Amino acid sequence: MNNSVDVVVIGAGQAGLSASYHLRRAGYEPGTGFVVLDHAPAPGGAWQFRWPSLTYGKVHGMYDLPGMRLTTDEGDAERPSSEVIPAYFTRYEHAFDLRVVRPVHVAAVRDGDDGRLLVETSAGTWSARALINATGTWDRPFWPRYPGQDTFRGRQLHTAQYPGPGAFAGRRVIVVGGGASGVQHLLEIAEVAAETTWVTRRPPVFRDGPFGEVQGREAVAMVEQRVRQGLPPRSVVSVTGLPMTEAMRRAKEKGVLDRLPMFDRITPDGVAWADGRQVAADTILWATGFRAAIDHLAPLRLREPGGGIAVEGTRAVRDPRVHLVGYGPSASTVGANRAGRAAVRDIQALLNGASTSGRIRVPGPAAAPGPVTTPGSVPVPAPEATGRGPALASSP
Repeated sequence: MNNSVDVVVIGAGQAGLSASYHLRRAGYEPGTGFVVLDHAPAPGGAWQFRWPSLTYGKVHGMYDLPGMRLTTDEGDAERPSSEVIPAYFTRYEHAFDLRVVRPVHVAAVRDGDDGRLLVETSAGTWSARALINATGTWDRPFWPRYPGQDTFRGRQLHTAQYPGPGAFAGRRVIVVGGGASGVQHLLEIAEVAAETTWVTRRPPVFRDGPFGEVQGREAVAMVEQRVRQGLPPRSVVSVTGLPMTEAMRRAKEKGVLDRLPMFDRITPDGVAWADGRQVAADTILWATGFRAAIDHLAPLRLREPGGGIAVEGTRAVRDPRVHLVGYGPSASTVGANRAGRAAVRDIQALLNGASTSGRIRVPGPAAAPGPVTTPGSVPVPAPEATGRGPALASSP
């Protein structure tokens, strides 16, 4: 199968759905003007895989998708976010007739003929004039490697596999990682475990007080600077610090948040430090974050020497046909919404032959825009005022 469209969108999480909405608003017809390919089995992006104890009431800063408010019912705060948010995404896909194709695994994106891109997938190959990559990070959990790791006789698992606190009842648990998810896991597990130990690579930085618009802009600017330099994006917490909630204050008073530096090796029965300290454990939970799921873009040779993909706005510096939404500074929910709109605006200019900065592809020849086309107009519901959803206790 070889399908030809103007734009392929990879991923149907917040970023992919936002971009798809703006493509619809710009007049691109789903199925012919653009196609959305999603790896997940159902609507909901990575939210459908979150652990059961991450209720909607614990989700921090979930923003509406463009054009449709995230409305909830009484009692939704106590429901798993893996139910509430996928239900919203399902309604959204239907309301705007996005016709997401799933489940589809994208194996590679490479250069085709006449300046087009070939998107090779488990469901065939799509030919496109531009690409919006919105694959997020959930499919690439980061597992650090330490000496002796293969000798550990207990259980090792990652945040991506976290089943909720009940599985750790009566166990001795080491939680590795200083991000928001690691702290949330630690606080839950400490309620039921025989013993918990918190280990982080750097001393955690706790933030008191509100995190307002000014602080948010500063955090985004720091992430954007790294991405502009072609460095891999860093975690949000590394920029913003951990918000000190009431639950965290209580845990700190109990000693749950007494942190140890990273161990030097893993033993059959636990972990050990070079100074002779040892901690026995039944389980090691690696809350060590995720990396951008962009391996399928490798044939395009977009990476910089620093290991990341340099972007201007959302456009890959090395190939103006490729836009990364939900990457780096647009990784937040509100950032993904804005980035989806910006990516579509740039793609429209490129496909209609307008002058855009960085049109020269590096390496390789300039990308040919192909024949100018004017997508047919499609009726799309008028956007409602978009506001912020609940900004509550913690972030996944």
